[in-house]
Amino acid sequence: MKQYRNVFAELGKTEEQIEKRLSEIVDEFFFGEDKVYHPVGDDMAYIEDTGNHDARTEGMSYGMMMCVQLDMKEEFDRLWKWSKTYMYMSEGDNEGYFAWSCKTNGEKNSYGPAPDGEEFYAMALFFASSRWGDGEGIFNYSHEAREILRACLHKGENGRKGAPMWNRENKLILFVPGSDHSDPSYHLPHFYELFARYAYEEDRAFFAEAAQASREYLIKACDPVTGMNPEYGEFDGSPMSRPLTWTTDRHDQFYSDAYRTAANIGLDYEWCHKDIGQTAAAGRLQYTLGVVNAADPFVTYTVKGERTGQPALHPVAILATTAQASLAVEGPLSLESPEPEKALAAQWVERLWNEPMRKGDRRYYDNCLYLFAFLALSGRYRMY
Repeated sequence: MKQYRNVFAELGKTEEQIEKRLSEIVDEFFFGEDKVYHPVGDDMAYIEDTGNHDARTEGMSYGMMMCVQLDMKEEFDRLWKWSKTYMYMSEGDNEGYFAWSCKTNGEKNSYGPAPDGEEFYAMALFFASSRWGDGEGIFNYSHEAREILRACLHKGENGRKGAPMWNRENKLILFVPGSDHSDPSYHLPHFYELFARYAYEEDRAFFAEAAQASREYLIKACDPVTGMNPEYGEFDGSPMSRPLTWTTDRHDQFYSDAYRTAANIGLDYEWCHKDIGQTAAAGRLQYTLGVVNAADPFVTYTVKGERTGQPALHPVAILATTAQASLAVEGPLSLESPEPEKALAAQWVERLWNEPMRKGDRRYYDNCLYLFAFLALSGRYRMY
């Protein structure tokens, strides 16, 4: 059985302290005054993006992953049924995908999907199958997961409408189906390693290649000095600064989406222990934020580390993901370590331990990444 690293324990926290803190975090996230989880009727629930007052496949699939990690089957099933009832699209070009945003009453805000939702849905469902067993209908978890991945890879083939979520030539996940660029934070090679075991037989070789391609892409997307990556990236890893038809916002900077990449690199290394050079970004980012910008790290940057003068919209998310990146730094960690990289990684983890969850309208995204980081750093974000 795989042993999962508990970085909080490396820093001297006791199991009793860790369990107590985790219980408090889960209660606040799902059930407390500042919860983002909302039950609907007898058998459904949604996660609210409190900054935009909608439900997104990002948050719904994140919530399902949290629930399977925490053995919260009722909450998992409620989120999944809401997703299938309101977000799933059964016709049109995006048949087989999930609408990325819905009003909290279930009305679709968009009929377009976001690939990070699909990959988290699939992985959470496979884990649910392994942990709790398959049920009937939509609760036949493994079947539902395989069907999601089939759509992600094979739309557009043999007369099927729509476009796939992966570029089938370079094996890179796309920002949206059919697009010609990627999002570095969507790259989850540790998921693809498992998809290569659990997907339909004909899809397994693709996902094995996708895991390798994503690690190679992350090396290119993360700056070799700062460790920072853009929100959207060209296929060669460079920041995607071309104009988009649907927005005038910039997405070539180290901004909200981009923070997740470091956390993903850390978890990938913890689960798979494969390093072809991508883990170096973790230490570089921790140095850029924790040493070069130690006085005020929570701002917006170019990927070269230039401060733009704009405060970070999600400062707790930066802290949480940078702390989770410590899983890519070989342990054990200690605040007194004579090795600067290990001491710095320990400081980020200690900083997360001492940071409360975010309050206010923007708490959803920050607290999602906060809870994931706590699970990962306590050895409780596991493969099933």
